[in-house]
Amino acid sequence: MAGHSIPHFHNDLGVSTIRLRVKEFMCTGAKPPFDHPHIFIDMGSDNEAICSYCSTRYVYDAALPGVCAPPECELEAAA
Repeated sequence: MAGHSIPHFHNDLGVSTIRLRVKEFMCTGAKPPFDHPHIFIDMGSDNEAICSYCSTRYVYDAALPGVCAPPECELEAAA
């Protein structure tokens, strides 16, 4: 996995479902400092997964123009 960046997502908006264009990612629950332990999720051959910590539902959608919808749910690295 060297050289491979895993995207992180949060659910500060409180939406029931976050659609993703990736199947491997980290769920943080919320933005720091209110985040939960970062949970690695690999959907494998499935098209949806639920975070075991915060129960956010993630659904794979290869047709998304961006990495996630809503786009505000992507946690970007601090500069």
